[in-house]
Amino acid sequence: MILGAIADDLTGATDLSLILARNGMRVVQTIGLPDDLGAVAAEADAVVVALKSRTIPADEAVAMSLDAARALQAAGARRFFFKYCSTFDSTDEGNIGPVASALMSHFDMECSVACPSFPENGRTVYQGHLFVHDRLISDSPMKDHPLTPMRDPDLVRVLSRQTERPVHLVPLATMRGAPGAIAAQVTATP
Repeated sequence: MILGAIADDLTGATDLSLILARNGMRVVQTIGLPDDLGAVAAEADAVVVALKSRTIPADEAVAMSLDAARALQAAGARRFFFKYCSTFDSTDEGNIGPVASALMSHFDMECSVACPSFPENGRTVYQGHLFVHDRLISDSPMKDHPLTPMRDPDLVRVLSRQTERPVHLVPLATMRGAPGAIAAQVTATP
């Protein structure tokens, strides 16, 4: 298995599964974590585990996501992906930050990239600010979501409130810079 993905909801898991399948991968999507993921995933290039972890208590979301990560590892996944909502809807306590931080610790990672965009659905990020089509997310209907209102479009601020890990912006100019510019900025940032 090339890719093991942990999704925080069914819709996002399905979107990811469709994208991977359309690009030639043999994909298995599960709803929750099956008893024998290895048997389910035997012939798959990618396995996407759909959890319902976006709005539950953060400690439960972390535990579910770590269980999925361990099961994907045991099933032979070589790469891992945490699929959260492209509107980054969450609360100040999580669950995106706590789950991402726990997965980083599990995989012994010092840094990771968070870029919740899905241009096909009008979700883009510019200079660290999340847009829904041509509006900041804080000016979109998502600002009044009943469970996960998004009133702050600044993703550095949002994620910083959810994790003790440092959160930094890699600006567009750096992204467009010379090869190695991103790595140089990330390693130079305390």
